[in-house]
Amino acid sequence: MHKILIIYSWFVRTATYFLPNSPSIMRFRGFLYGIGMTGCGKNFQVTSSAYFNSLKGIIIGDNVYIAHNTVIIGSDITIEDNVIIGPNSVISGGNHKFRNGSFRFSDSSLKKVTLKRGSWVGSNCTVVGGTVLPEGSILAAGAVLTKSFTEKMKIYGGVPAKNIGFVQEDES
Repeated sequence: MHKILIIYSWFVRTATYFLPNSPSIMRFRGFLYGIGMTGCGKNFQVTSSAYFNSLKGIIIGDNVYIAHNTVIIGSDITIEDNVIIGPNSVISGGNHKFRNGSFRFSDSSLKKVTLKRGSWVGSNCTVVGGTVLPEGSILAAGAVLTKSFTEKMKIYGGVPAKNIGFVQEDES
């Protein structure tokens, strides 16, 4: 089944790549990807150049937006409701192991990734396996999330990411 989902993901990307990135087309693309996912909510929008290595074990909530050139690799990735993933970001649940003097020929280890409700992954970010971005939080542009955080409504930035501020709710 895993190999079929890899081929299906490739097919969706190839068949819809030339279509414009209007909201209705991005929702259609999200719908097609959602067919192969473990779970997918409504209004899932995916731009034409986003790339899913596989759809196995991926759960997407409602009102999720994935921007240009974002790469999602691995399984056991949960993206909750109202999450934005900025351009050129990488979400990877997998990592290589060092064996016999090399990373090249070892098996990958897979760990869970969770982007909680209302969070925002800025552009050019990397999120690795075994991490959680808390509810209502921002991963600042260029940051690398290497561990799980629990404090909601915070700004996490840097390499590796750490708490650098807090999110204020707009009252207007």
